[in-house]
Amino acid sequence: MANGVLLHRMDSAYDDLPSSHYHFPKMYLSRVERLVGEWIVYYVPVKDTGTSKDRRGGYKAIAQIDRIESDDSKPGHYYARMVTGSYVTFPNFVPIRHANGFFEKGLGNSDGRVNSGYAVAAVRVISPQEFNSIVHLGFAETATELPRYEPEPLPEMDEPQSEFIYDFDRQVVTSIQNRATRDASFRRVVVSAYDKTCAITGLRLINGGGRAEVEAAHIKPVEHGGPDDVRNGIALSGTVHWMFDRGLIGLTDAGDILISRKVNDVSQVASLIKADRKASLPARPEQRPHPAFLHWHRDYHGLGL
Repeated sequence: MANGVLLHRMDSAYDDLPSSHYHFPKMYLSRVERLVGEWIVYYVPVKDTGTSKDRRGGYKAIAQIDRIESDDSKPGHYYARMVTGSYVTFPNFVPIRHANGFFEKGLGNSDGRVNSGYAVAAVRVISPQEFNSIVHLGFAETATELPRYEPEPLPEMDEPQSEFIYDFDRQVVTSIQNRATRDASFRRVVVSAYDKTCAITGLRLINGGGRAEVEAAHIKPVEHGGPDDVRNGIALSGTVHWMFDRGLIGLTDAGDILISRKVNDVSQVASLIKADRKASLPARPEQRPHPAFLHWHRDYHGLGL
């Protein structure tokens, strides 16, 4: 049994959408074949993580590889397709080092520096022990982005799900986490990315307990195959969240706010959104809504441009 690390760059020339598929050349085929059916973590290099002290390169998300398909349009290239719904952005970005060294043993040289030859490999096979250590920190609980209340689940969304269990005796992940845990992780990631600010109203409201009033909305809903990816999320206040889910408002790829032709009282809706009709999006490009999800939302709800 093995797990893996997939390198993802924002400026990659490959056709990657990490929550759905990973594009790679033939040189990595044998490694990816070992990982079919297994869980992987996505690694991002230093230049794609910003400049804050905890953004020196590291691990950002988890997914499970379902299968490999050849790229018919580009000979010698392949797609690793992810299991639908398996992708989750870590609530906590995990740096490459911990107190006692590197999470991946191969990343470190004997002098404690990064093994640059190993680090540039786009696909790396790691042990379950290394994988579990990364995932454990990625999902570690904090109280910084808890919801202001615990809503009752909707009956149609109250589906039985298996629990995410870390078996440290055998060092394997035995199943995926339940929906409530995934929702909590998703909220933490999205609310943090948007700095607790509603993208549509521009309001940053903090209640008496220090909790953000915004909610984390999926752009493409989970029931339609939308992943728990920060790029499939947007921070919204309660009323505009309801409107967004029903397609009364939406976004262009550039972040312009759209009002549906189905709205009867446009002036009322316009009074709720930012005056410049520009959404407040994360400063970091890798956290902004992905065009594929925005396109799905506009298409599904008939929000023409």
